[in-house]
Amino acid sequence: MVSIRSHPPDFTLGPGVVTGEGGRMEEERRDGQGLRRSRCACVKNIDCLLFGQEKEEDVGNRPLKVHIRSRTVTVEGPRGKLVKDLSHIAVTFGRPEKNVISIELHHGVRKGIATLRTVRTIINNLIIGVTKGFKYKMRYVYAHFPINVNIEKNGETGQCEIEIRNFLGEKYVRRVIAQPGVEIITSPNVKDELQLSGNSLEGVSQSAADIQQICRVRNKDIRKFLDGLYVSERGNIVEE
Repeated sequence: MVSIRSHPPDFTLGPGVVTGEGGRMEEERRDGQGLRRSRCACVKNIDCLLFGQEKEEDVGNRPLKVHIRSRTVTVEGPRGKLVKDLSHIAVTFGRPEKNVISIELHHGVRKGIATLRTVRTIINNLIIGVTKGFKYKMRYVYAHFPINVNIEKNGETGQCEIEIRNFLGEKYVRRVIAQPGVEIITSPNVKDELQLSGNSLEGVSQSAADIQQICRVRNKDIRKFLDGLYVSERGNIVEE
């Protein structure tokens, strides 16, 4: 039997939350059967709820609840609840010991084994989102024509709507609808800065990408015309 092991960099979730088994990912190959089994002991010091079990664990004065059923991961924390459907990824979740989530993939090829780290990162981001949250900062960049940004909240959907005017002196009004659960405000202390915050990393980053992409410069040399809105800082709402 040939055993291949790799040790990726450790990741931390804050006080009391560390990786299981040092973030180790294992791949085992048995001769004759061609069986590959990879295991990633994911998150330690939280309570994993499998198949409808109900338990709650206090981690660093922050109660966390993780529920996994039919490869749908639900994480509840002090900031709210996040749900992620992973049914399209053929992995198996387990609970080898208390406060440890195991992710296994059987008969996996190279690309399939790579999804193990993806699943672990997704669960990691869900846990950070319900405990610390995510915050992105964007700065206005312009040489001559000042960019005007107006933020309004839709009363029916509750989503923020952004209107961008006077980009490169154009009369066209650019409109962007933020992802659900993402709050956008202008920075109170810094001129020409937006702050995007929310629990979902996907929602916050996608909203920032939509704002940046709608301000692309067209039919001009982008080395000379650098106007736009760009992400300047990434961090958490709750800072240590």
